[in-house]
Amino acid sequence: MEMNRHQSTVMDRSGARADIDAGLRSYMLKVYNYMALGVAFTGLIVLFMSTNQELMYTLAVGPAKWVLLIALLGMGWFSPKIISMRSSAMAQGYYWLYCALWGVMISPMVAFYLGKDPMLVGRAFFITAGMFAGMSLIGYTTKKDLSGFGRFAMMACIGLILASLANVFFFQDVGMSLVISCGMVLLFAGITAWETQEIKNNYFMAGSSEAAGRFAIFGALQLYGSFVVMFVHLLNILGIMNGDD
Repeated sequence: MEMNRHQSTVMDRSGARADIDAGLRSYMLKVYNYMALGVAFTGLIVLFMSTNQELMYTLAVGPAKWVLLIALLGMGWFSPKIISMRSSAMAQGYYWLYCALWGVMISPMVAFYLGKDPMLVGRAFFITAGMFAGMSLIGYTTKKDLSGFGRFAMMACIGLILASLANVFFFQDVGMSLVISCGMVLLFAGITAWETQEIKNNYFMAGSSEAAGRFAIFGALQLYGSFVVMFVHLLNILGIMNGDD
């Protein structure tokens, strides 16, 4: 009798663990699907802008770019609000707008390299995809708590952004641009691992399928942002090494 109860308990625990594993896999798949669709959507925006150069220069090269940049940074900063939004539809609207803004902002750079050497853009994309996949896998599988790195990464990110702005406005030095881009790629590779671990942990905090859906969209936005930043800076690195500065 005692043995039967023990076996029943073990089976119940195994079943619960299997349910959690299946739910987590489904949740992470949703995160990656949203993220991949966001990257594809940004690519479409870039292609649209590159074929409408007057619009591209108006929005992404002229004074309007500063308004869009502030909007993009603001949306990134306030993106955790997605978790507390009333519906997944609102969260998705926020996400797709964020992806569209990124597409507009990076369109001049990508359009330049597409016109000069399309293979360079392809290499930057596939290197980014490989780095992203490897670091995300590390973040998903590691048992080490990466939250400490996350706090350091946020401070380092602010420092690199300030250095980048200083180089754009004052120094305009190609060597400094290369160093900053290398730092950004390495930093956001690490951030990808930390974010993946955080996204995985968020699954266990979601109290309902509706909340899990919003967490998935927020997670996709986090990973999407890291992917695009790595891509842009890898493209810059390859362009400088190719003599296209």
